[in-house]
Amino acid sequence: MDEISRLTSSNPLNEDEVVKEKTLRPHYLHEFVGQKKIIENLKIFIESAKIRNEPLDHVLLAGPPGLGKTTLAHIIARELGVNIKLTSAPIIDKAGDLASILTSLEEKDVLFIDEIHRLSSTLEEILYPAMEDRTIDIIIGQGLGAKSIKINLSPFTLVGATTRTGLLTSALRDRFGIPIRLNYYSIEDLMIIAKRSAGIIGYSITEEACLEIGKRARWTPRIVNRILKRVADFSLVNKFDIIDLEITRYALDRLDIDSLGLDEMDRRILLTIINNYNGGPVGIKTISISVGEEPDTIEDYYEPFLVQVGVLARTPRGRYATPAAYNHLGMNLPEESNTIQKSLFSPGDGLI
Repeated sequence: MDEISRLTSSNPLNEDEVVKEKTLRPHYLHEFVGQKKIIENLKIFIESAKIRNEPLDHVLLAGPPGLGKTTLAHIIARELGVNIKLTSAPIIDKAGDLASILTSLEEKDVLFIDEIHRLSSTLEEILYPAMEDRTIDIIIGQGLGAKSIKINLSPFTLVGATTRTGLLTSALRDRFGIPIRLNYYSIEDLMIIAKRSAGIIGYSITEEACLEIGKRARWTPRIVNRILKRVADFSLVNKFDIIDLEITRYALDRLDIDSLGLDEMDRRILLTIINNYNGGPVGIKTISISVGEEPDTIEDYYEPFLVQVGVLARTPRGRYATPAAYNHLGMNLPEESNTIQKSLFSPGDGLI
């Protein structure tokens, strides 16, 4: 395996392969469900680039995991009619790695870098001239004999994906001409996705089942598809001709996904805060040690949803379980916690 193959995967976007590919990912913008305004704007930007016969401006896709950032990168390349190379910031160790990727790009190719916020400052410095001037400087030799060589790059589009926009330097963030923030999906959109995905994998599904899956999928398409497949497994083994509400609720209960969409780890986080630390405040590292999960995973995957549904609050003092968490878990809010919990939402407290 050559160095470029180690660092990237390529997609030639052969149309015959697209037709044969049995995937739940949409292939084109018109197939993409949700994010309506974003999709409409992308259509304009892509069409403009094609009319000008120039590469699309660099795109930054931000938002929680599972909302379609990688899917959109593929769609952008497919709509432009160009190839895409995919890599992830954590596997790019050296400046030479990034230089090899950039010099391998052909005209108008799309380069997708996942978790772009994890690029080192040294690699960012290489990206700046690559993004703006389509050049990179490579140092050849060592010591007094070292010299810098400027290499021109083919015009390309960088699509960066991040779950943590705040960790991007302003210098890198400002070089993306098309910044996009993906939002959580509505239940209605998730129902459409569930029905579409069920058809692709060969199952009939009722509207009630789609609604139940949508309500328990954390407002996230990736989770819709994941739990749909597991519900389909239960439906098949139990010889259901159609995925209906009965088998859906049975399967989701067996999967420990409750009516709010919380799974076993979500509840463990909340119960740890409530039982071990009197409802909070407690720091993320302490929670991480208590539940046996990495702090980054808790912050990137679990916390955004817990905060969105109102069962967890982040403040400068630490994490709190809210009264809604006690209510959802069927627990009584201790009398001694009432004052603290109520003051949590007082003006000026600084929820973050």
